[in-house]
Amino acid sequence: MSSPLSPAVVRAAHVRVSGVHLSFGGRPVLAGVDLVAAAGERVAVVGENGRGKTTLLRVLAGQAPVDRGEVRRAGSLGVADQQLPLGPADTVGALIDLELAAARGALARLEQATAALADGRPGADDAYAAALAEAEALDAWDADRRVEVSLAALSAVAERDRPLGTLSVGQRHRVRLACLLGANHAVLLLDEPTNHLDADGLDHLTERLRAHPGVVVLVSHDRALLADVATSVIDLDPSSDGRPRVYGGGYAAYVEARRAERARWEALHAEQVAERQRLADDLSAARNRLRDSWRPGKGHGKHTRATRAPALVRAVHRRQEDLAAHVVAVPTPPSRFAMPELPEHRGSTLLRAEGLTVAGRLARPVDLALDSGDRLVVTGPNGAGKSTLLAVLAGALAPTTGTVSRARPARVDWLGQESEPPDRRTAVELHGDHRASDLGLLDGHDTHRPVAELSVGARRRLDLASVLADRPHVLLLDEPTNHLSAALVDELTAALAGTPAAVVIATHDRQLLRDTASWPRLAL
Repeated sequence: MSSPLSPAVVRAAHVRVSGVHLSFGGRPVLAGVDLVAAAGERVAVVGENGRGKTTLLRVLAGQAPVDRGEVRRAGSLGVADQQLPLGPADTVGALIDLELAAARGALARLEQATAALADGRPGADDAYAAALAEAEALDAWDADRRVEVSLAALSAVAERDRPLGTLSVGQRHRVRLACLLGANHAVLLLDEPTNHLDADGLDHLTERLRAHPGVVVLVSHDRALLADVATSVIDLDPSSDGRPRVYGGGYAAYVEARRAERARWEALHAEQVAERQRLADDLSAARNRLRDSWRPGKGHGKHTRATRAPALVRAVHRRQEDLAAHVVAVPTPPSRFAMPELPEHRGSTLLRAEGLTVAGRLARPVDLALDSGDRLVVTGPNGAGKSTLLAVLAGALAPTTGTVSRARPARVDWLGQESEPPDRRTAVELHGDHRASDLGLLDGHDTHRPVAELSVGARRRLDLASVLADRPHVLLLDEPTNHLSAALVDELTAALAGTPAAVVIATHDRQLLRDTASWPRLAL
């Protein structure tokens, strides 16, 4: 276990955001964000993809200037975002040195201050005290050991001379996360830290974050992590008044409060829309009466028409004024995920695999058969071959041994763990339709933006929309919760439980594993 930060540094660590607004290309990304976090607090940043979660972390890190508002932060800073700061030719050791630069620098300054104190230089006492406090705050002497412990716990590569370019995306992510967990910074900003972690790695991350005495601000789709560590939640999703919400009491309290608030929002919006429709109907009826008054039935004369007309004209004007004054002030609630109806094919096995292995990637022979409505969860540690198995079942990778056969009408679609490199074409240009917006996965604005400009989460939603829109008989999902919001994951999980298609999921997501506890397991 790491040594604690000094009490003075723990008290000083804080993050404060007041009235922050930020727009990109004229489009608001952050609007009126307020947040205060002191030492010992762990703030979860949640919201749908593209709502500015990663942007808020960049603002807190000082990497993105705001249009207006104030950002203050005290204490040393550690940031784990979705991009590595070094290139493929750099080594694991170089990344460790970079992430431990604060600890190394503190020890170097302490050594210089010690020498100055020994030489009796003027002001050496104060310089030594400051350098010692800095080194103690970071527990700098133990930084390398802590990194080694986290490298082992996260199953990360520990050979310091290994070039980063020889590591997988997941391996690089785990090395960097281990460095951040070992650096002992007062303020930790973490963007999707659970990606690429297996069960042991998730347990280690949870333990370290719960023990962290400073401030933690994290963006994560992992509902189990949020439930285990978050002390408060800031929700960047649209609200009835357009401002972000901060919820205390942890993640469970946030889920319940958000559900109740969403119900109130939908009810109030529906009430205002209904009232506007009633006023529009009244206006239409008044106009009809005015028109009909000029065509009275038999037995009515001109005098009757002349008498009724002024009153009807006034009634029409009143209805027009009422309608103009009644504005639907409550914005339309965001659309929910709409699962398409996937096909069913009874009478034959849709997909059969026998004796599958892939040299160096899937050692244990796999046999399986999938019929319509079947469910399967593939589990196992990193490197066991879960992604490899799904790629073989999808026909994207040839097995070394074994065979895969499909029923003639069966469509098999595969959601890989990571998106393809971003394209400059728009979603509509790539897919020729609005499938992502039809399913409630992208708004209309994003469907017409170049895919390269979309957030990682929005690209993930587009990938999911493309797979579902093909109406597969067999749906293969590799870590389907990666980069998706917790609310969308809940909706997707419920939809998968009821689809007539066969569904195979490979995942480390602990909450998803709990939600699919009744599904058969294939442990690799």
